Amino acid sequence: MTTKTELSRRALLTAGVAGVALSVFGRWTPATASEGSFEITLSEAEWRDRLTPEQFAILREEDTERPFTSALNYEKRKGMFHCAGCDLPVYSSETKFDSGTGWPSFWEAEDNAVRTKEDRSLFSVRTEVHCRRCGGHFGHIFDDGPPPTGKRHCINGFALTFKPAGND
Repeated sequence: MTTKTELSRRALLTAGVAGVALSVFGRWTPATASEGSFEITLSEAEWRDRLTPEQFAILREEDTERPFTSALNYEKRKGMFHCAGCDLPVYSSETKFDSGTGWPSFWEAEDNAVRTKEDRSLFSVRTEVHCRRCGGHFGHIFDDGPPPTGKRHCINGFALTFKPAGND
């Protein structure tokens, strides 16, 4: 027979383990765009007016598009990929490569175009990449990319727009 004391200890232990696991591996609340001071700061309503629903979900709520759904995954022309939120040039077509993952991938961002932060969602620790000017979420950076950096910036295509060379 189980006593009240044993139940209380078990409940306390279970709650403690769950709390530690969530603080280490994940979060309860949905993510939001990077916090901090940015050159471009808009209200939620202004962002919703400026962006498509897909862009808003990714850039402002840190959502992820389904793989192979963005036309930019297949973009092969020379040019520049810009933040869909504020039009900052962030990735050159010269650094784009086909990672086979279903998302546009780059081995390097433009100088002073992106910032990173630790992302502890999905029971792992990853490096999130976002726009340094508006804080919009782009995707994540992994250590399995090609030379010369060995990095793979795995980016949501809906977070970007593309301007062919000569149209910047």
